[in-house]
Amino acid sequence: MQIHLRPTPVVLAVALSAVMLTACGKGQTQQGAAGAPPAPQVAVFEVQSEPVPLVLELPGRTAPYLIAEVRPQVTGIVKQRPFREGSEVKAGELLYQIDPATYQAAYDSAEAGLARAEANLFAARLKAERFAGLVQIEAVSKQANDEAQAAFKLAEAEVASARAALAKAKVDLAFTRVSAPIPGRAGRSEVTPGALVTANQERALVTIQQLDPIYVDLTQSSAELLKLRRDLEAGRVQRKTADSVPVRLLLEDGSEYAAAGKLAFSEVSVDPATGSVTLRAVFPNPDGVLLPGMYVRARLEQGVSSDVVLVPHAAVSRDPRGNATVMVVDGENKVEARVVKAERSLGDKWVVSEGLAPGERVIVEGLQRVRPGAQVQVAGAPAPAAAN
Repeated sequence: MQIHLRPTPVVLAVALSAVMLTACGKGQTQQGAAGAPPAPQVAVFEVQSEPVPLVLELPGRTAPYLIAEVRPQVTGIVKQRPFREGSEVKAGELLYQIDPATYQAAYDSAEAGLARAEANLFAARLKAERFAGLVQIEAVSKQANDEAQAAFKLAEAEVASARAALAKAKVDLAFTRVSAPIPGRAGRSEVTPGALVTANQERALVTIQQLDPIYVDLTQSSAELLKLRRDLEAGRVQRKTADSVPVRLLLEDGSEYAAAGKLAFSEVSVDPATGSVTLRAVFPNPDGVLLPGMYVRARLEQGVSSDVVLVPHAAVSRDPRGNATVMVVDGENKVEARVVKAERSLGDKWVVSEGLAPGERVIVEGLQRVRPGAQVQVAGAPAPAAAN
């Protein structure tokens, strides 16, 4: 007789659990046999301390090297204007001719007055000399001699006055020719032939600007100047002399101006409105590329920093607070996040003054595959031994 036993639900549950435990044990055994995943591979850059030029990029505007607002010194009618607006003029070149008729007549009158005064002086001198001899023999009275001597002195004064009047008339006559006081480029003329001009009028006839060479006025914040002074005192920056400071220009379209300039001087006071100091540089401008009032940016070297390191741009990122950070690989090939102070960009690298020491390694490739504390494999270096 055969007896058939039906499995109960409890027995089925126990059997199913045993099967699952056996399967899990086999999976863990297989995973352990395969080993842990390999450490991600990264490329690093070993930072080194080196002297770095302290290059500042400052905003500025161009200004004429010389500027002259030409005004008339005498009153009269403009007869001609021989120069061409916008052209280059030479010093002493005729710009305007004012009608000289009145001033020529005044000059001729002053010249005649001088001749008359000199004739009177001649007669007064002869009389004074004659009376000086006669008074010795009492042929004339002392009073008559004194009057002759006084007349002679008066005649000398009249000659001096006449010469001064002639000199003034000559100057006024010369002022009818309005000449260029400096070489440069003439601007727009404010008057035409036939216009009446007055002596020392407020409105200039024309403005002349010398543009070769040309000034560039730059502004630097007083905070940057104070930092530079502290770095100089601490020895972190070696000062360059003003004569050897090269200055390069970036134009409004982003192109670099061909010729280099030099620093001329620095202001000794701070502008209270902007908190900045003005620096003035001089640039050659033979082709007239630079015009007054142009906005430019200048790069100038103010010294050499010796306590900084250079880090490639690819190694530096920003955290949510905006701080510059790098991933550093230590001697055990573990990753450490480091906050650094990236002062400025120099070529394809950042100038880092704080946060890194010479010899440390920063990750430049593979940043997306690592996190702080993770083990990494440095490209070109042997992989670390796997832990047993």
